Amino acid sequence: MRLDKYLKVSRLIKRRTVANEACDAGRVTINGRVAKASAEVKAGDVIEIGFGARTVRVEVVDVKETVKKDEAKEMFKYI
Repeated sequence: MRLDKYLKVSRLIKRRTVANEACDAGRVTINGRVAKASAEVKAGDVIEIGFGARTVRVEVVDVKETVKKDEAKEMFKYI
């Protein structure tokens, strides 16, 4: 699954366009490398997102095309 879509489906970022902009700005990394919005995400990857002064670091547990709001938390775990 594309990184920008995963961020939206997992609700780490609210909108796909915002996820796309964050990737273009270089604020998102996968396994320590700056990632483009089109990068593939798979289970076991570590995603780091910079939100201003705060950084969110999560490990991908599951990749699904669509999920319900309460199931979105099960797609990743905070590190």
